[in-house]
Order: sequence, then C-alpha cells, then structure tokens
Amino acid sequence: MRAMASLIRISTFEVETLQKRLAEIVDRRTGAELKLVVLEAEGESEMRNARADAEAGWYMAGFREGLRQRKAEAQVALDTITLEEAGARDALAEAFEALKKYEHVAEATRVADRKEAGRRETAALDELGLRRASRG
Repeated sequence: MRAMASLIRISTFEVETLQKRLAEIVDRRTGAELKLVVLEAEGESEMRNARADAEAGWYMAGFREGLRQRKAEAQVALDTITLEEAGARDALAEAFEALKKYEHVAEATRVADRKEAGRRETAALDELGLRRASRG
C-alpha cells in the first residue's frame, strides 16, 4: 500500500507540474495573440496618419513591408505556441489519466482489504459460535 501511496504522490506532483507548464504556455499564447492585435492596430493607426499627411505616405511602403514581416513572425510564434499548448494538454491528460488509474487501484485494494477483514471477522465469529454451541 505504501508503494501505491508513493505512486499517487508522484503522479499528483506530475499533474501539478504539467498544469503549471500549461498555464505558462497559455500566458505566452495570450501574449502572442495580443502582439498580433497590437501590430494590427499599429498598422491601422499608421494608415490614418498617412492619409492625413502627404509626407508620411512616402514612408508607407516600407512601413507596410516591415509590418507584414513582424506580423508573419508573430503568427509563426503563435502557431508554435499553439502546437506546444496542444502537446502540453495531451501530456496533462495522460498524467491525469495515470493518476486516476493509481487512485482507482488503491481504492480497489482498500475495498478488497476491507472485504477480507470482514470475511475473517465473520469466520472468527462463526468459529466462536460453533465452540459455544458445542460446549452448551
């Protein structure tokens, strides 16, 4: 039973560790999504400035190219983080499944031990009853 308790503790620690890792990944994904939104807003703002000021229009082609590249880099980072998140979710699901299996086995063992103890107690009481009956 000690070994099962140790397996449950180790498995619980693994689940907690993977939950923390997943939370960090989700935070990074949120940051990457926010970066894309900020880049989009920056591009719209610059477009408004270019329409209002003729001189700013001269720089617009370079700005658009730079913005396109930064958006592409941000999208690649977001895609990578999304894949990492999917892997972390799968690992967490597997660890949680293993934990539940260990807990189920431990509970089944406890139930079997209780049944066995009850059976022994009943046998002992039956034997005691037979002894008293044979004396009396």
